[in-house]
Amino acid sequence: MLTALARTATRRPLTVMLLWGLFLLLGFGLGTGVFARLSDNVPEVPGTESESAARYLEELDPAGSSITGVVAGTPVADAGLRAEVEQAVADVRKVAGVAAVPDPYATPGMISEDGRALIVPVTLEGGLDDDAEERTLDAAAERIREIDAPDVHVSGGPLLGLQMGERAQQDVKNAELISLPVVLALLLVVFGGLRSALLPLVVAVSGIAGAFLALFLFSEVTDISVYAIQVTTMLGLGLAVDYALLMLVRFREERRTTEDVLEAVHRTVAAAGRTVLFSGLTVAVSLTGLLVFPSVFLRSMGLAVAAVVVIDMLAALTLLPALLVRFGGRIPPARTPGDGEEEGRFFARVARFAARRKVAVLAVVVPVLLVLALPVSGMSIAVGDARQLPADSEARQLQDTVAAHFPPGTGVSPVVVVARPGTDEATADRIRALGPGAMTRELPGGGAVIEIRPPGEADGAEATALVERVREVRGDAPVEVTGTAARLVDFRDMLAERAPWAALTVLAGIVVLLFAFTGSVLLPLRTVVTTLLSLTAALGVVVWVFQDGHLAGLLGAQGLGALSLTAPPLIVAIAFGLAMDYELFILARMREARLRSGDDREAVVTGLSRSGRVVTCAALLLAVVFAAFMTGGFSPILQIGLGLTLAVLIDATVVRMLLVPATMALLGRHAWWAPRPLRRAHHRFGLREEQPELPREKVPSGV
Repeated sequence: MLTALARTATRRPLTVMLLWGLFLLLGFGLGTGVFARLSDNVPEVPGTESESAARYLEELDPAGSSITGVVAGTPVADAGLRAEVEQAVADVRKVAGVAAVPDPYATPGMISEDGRALIVPVTLEGGLDDDAEERTLDAAAERIREIDAPDVHVSGGPLLGLQMGERAQQDVKNAELISLPVVLALLLVVFGGLRSALLPLVVAVSGIAGAFLALFLFSEVTDISVYAIQVTTMLGLGLAVDYALLMLVRFREERRTTEDVLEAVHRTVAAAGRTVLFSGLTVAVSLTGLLVFPSVFLRSMGLAVAAVVVIDMLAALTLLPALLVRFGGRIPPARTPGDGEEEGRFFARVARFAARRKVAVLAVVVPVLLVLALPVSGMSIAVGDARQLPADSEARQLQDTVAAHFPPGTGVSPVVVVARPGTDEATADRIRALGPGAMTRELPGGGAVIEIRPPGEADGAEATALVERVREVRGDAPVEVTGTAARLVDFRDMLAERAPWAALTVLAGIVVLLFAFTGSVLLPLRTVVTTLLSLTAALGVVVWVFQDGHLAGLLGAQGLGALSLTAPPLIVAIAFGLAMDYELFILARMREARLRSGDDREAVVTGLSRSGRVVTCAALLLAVVFAAFMTGGFSPILQIGLGLTLAVLIDATVVRMLLVPATMALLGRHAWWAPRPLRRAHHRFGLREEQPELPREKVPSGV
């Protein structure tokens, strides 16, 4: 099948390159329109109580969005400043689409106790369409920023989403400017030639264009999170380089045995292309676990990232072969080892050491990984606030200014309790008694809204505990709770309920694909266990840094007491798929060596010696890409970037170089075992490249 694909892609290479060129134009033209459609509303989960209550309120009591301005850095009682603020308030009230702007000098709580800061809240009219809302936001925010004071910042509400989208776009540009030159330099070191080094970057640019286009298309039918841009772009760029690197290394090896470039391309696609195909499928399957969750954010992320992976895979299997047909003749073959020289000598020594000392390796490596994973047991998640943004962002500066001048809890979103018609007064009184200063307002039709402002943060432990307490006190009354804290509680419950099903879905798909790749039943199980070790170790370090605050300052962040609710599911899904990537690189070489020699132990050594350099280079390149995206300073992306970087490096070094040969040696020939009916099924239906025929007595069992 892959040989047929290679012949199709290479028969008309110029046509293939032209089609991909049009795809690039579409991606960087139409696709970049997604930056204007990004949403920061992550924790909504359809069907949950918080979502139901929010929709009920929207229908009965539609209210517009709101933004907040803060003026600080000078005494606000100054006559000149007061005149400026009052004039600005009057001008903002005249902006089309603005519903209300209270006078901060006449409204209690709007001026700080030290007299050096004031808050200007702006409420928009309900029912504005997107264009009208954006015009209103721009006009109101710009007028407030014209106030002559040392510190003037405007953010919050939909304006926060726009600011985060702009920040995401800038971060992507900066990351690309950093990562692409570094990746090119590393590829020059690996290949020693500019032509070979440039080809992976061509595929990588296709991956970036695919990321933009996939997100734009999904934005037509669902919300796209601000986190999606960095995540899909970093993965699209990294995997494209990985796949192209694997194909190019194999192409140079094939050039050692044939001078016919076209034949070398066909052999490359038939062998390495098989690994790329299965790798892309396993990464995509790992992400399908996100589809089990009803969260719009997780589902859209799963679909978008899986689409980018498929685009990278198709580029490696079609665009790269077409490029090799046109330019591959100028790429030198891989160096042939001299007499007595062993290919991949370092990795062969590592593999032999791990195989000989298999028990010792397992006794040392496994406990170390488990210790790194210990912080996961205390992991908590939160929606987060502007503290997740870099210190130079306007939203972060606004929050820091408010925190410096106003009492704790100022501006914190309340826990919103919706008492529908039929709720008795005694129940309402018990709910109001849960928080001092609870405010009640009537709803059309006989219902009421009770707002309780929690101590601490909007999604902190006190706020979520208050949500749980309200749900206990209400009994059977028709009362629902919504707001930031309630959405977080419902999101956590959703994760806990659906996570086992997501894990089963992913594991079942991975086991089937790995069986189709290897023909073994035990290898998929061994792969899953070792992968989970590296994954939980990486996640444990992320918890230790970003939740507990250890060494967070080195990354320009701070300990927030919880991880962003976006980070753990995305780290787990993506890192699991990437780990399968490197596992397949190594297993493919082991399987080839075993089919040729029939020696199980030597196949492990040969497989690692031939794939170790590729896996190490691929992991290093991917780590560079992830690290480049960590320069933006946005905490959720820092968390995801660090988690994926560590997962890749731990998996490609400690796990694949030590645990894999040790466990393979421990299993011996049983590693490739499968029941006879499954062996026959694999022989008949399994996708495999052509291999030299071996005498029947030398064919290893289980193949």
